[in-house]
Amino acid sequence: MSYGTADSLRSVTLDDVRGAQKMLSGVARVTAMEGSRHLTQLVGAPVHLKCENLQRTGSFKLRGAYVRIAGLLPEERAAGVVAASAGNHAQGVALASSLLGVHSTVFMPKGAPLPKISATGDYGAEVRLHGQVVDETLAAAEEYAAETGAVFIHPFDHPDVIAGQGTVGLEILEQCPEVRTIVVGIGGGGLAAGIAVAVKAIRPDVRIVGVQAEGAAAYPPSLAAGHPVSVESPATMADGIKVGRPGLVPFGIVRDLVDEVRTVSEDQLSAALLLCLERAKLVVEPAGASPVAALLAAPGTFEGPVVAVLSGGNVDPVLMQRVLRHGMAAQGRYLAVRLRLTDRPGALATLLGVLSVVDANVLDVSHVRTDPRLGLTEAEVELHLETKGPAHCAEVGHALHDAGYTVIG
Repeated sequence: MSYGTADSLRSVTLDDVRGAQKMLSGVARVTAMEGSRHLTQLVGAPVHLKCENLQRTGSFKLRGAYVRIAGLLPEERAAGVVAASAGNHAQGVALASSLLGVHSTVFMPKGAPLPKISATGDYGAEVRLHGQVVDETLAAAEEYAAETGAVFIHPFDHPDVIAGQGTVGLEILEQCPEVRTIVVGIGGGGLAAGIAVAVKAIRPDVRIVGVQAEGAAAYPPSLAAGHPVSVESPATMADGIKVGRPGLVPFGIVRDLVDEVRTVSEDQLSAALLLCLERAKLVVEPAGASPVAALLAAPGTFEGPVVAVLSGGNVDPVLMQRVLRHGMAAQGRYLAVRLRLTDRPGALATLLGVLSVVDANVLDVSHVRTDPRLGLTEAEVELHLETKGPAHCAEVGHALHDAGYTVIG
């Protein structure tokens, strides 16, 4: 396979990125750059959102996949390509292969979201479900490549892929020539590396800030060690940047050209996704919202104008529901309380009356009467409430306390 050869370790240049931009003309969209009034007020400088969530297949991945596959020799194309991915890369490879007339086989974990599996097949790939985690899926794809001669298309660790992703950087400079800071999520590092190559060659004064999820942050220790190191059991809702080890090729570029790598929490990712949906009217997956999460976490530390790259919008509806609720909780707009009542007629109605007075919207009620922890005349109630923020949550708590209720969780 091509991955790991001397060619795959060559450097990436501005000419490579410009060549990729010509190759992608008419294939990848020049995605919109949207201003954000809310983030602008928060940061104290203009903030723009680079909407790769509106790219074909719903993420930037098409760019690198197309450039990589288009660069294959005729005999390599004839052998077909193979990839392993839980979502965005799978769809990018599938569509790119279809556009180029190349057969693609994509291995996906058995637990991959059904919408992503369906979309990958609809774009023309032969989908094979294997393994429970991406590492198992990756091993199956590499074994398939060795057995069949199909070319393995790595999601980030190849110069052609990085050059393709770098076209996002060229578009940013064209759409926002006054940009001073670019904030971009980092998983394996292909997107950040490509943007850095393009932008630093033209505007070395632009600051580039990478963002990782705290539970999958392999770059900070890798940069400290001077070489890629692995993070054991990476865990984050942001599956698009859930990578346990930086790619060798992008690592060198990130080390040399990216000015800083920050981390964000799951709560900050949730709040960022919610903000994109409510304020910008954009559906963004957690990985795509990571730059916004960084802006929310430390708004006064970015020199503007700022461009935040929304790298993708392929979020599973089930996850979206959970994340939105989590984001509302992080903002104090969702409150879960558990308390005990005397088990008598009208007790629950009295409790709900207290909540009505303070204008707390009851979303769900769970009523437990039989539990060894409860007394003979007791019942336990768990309520999920929609609130208006931290101050309102405190008001609800005071109202329950004043009415004689003890909140136990």
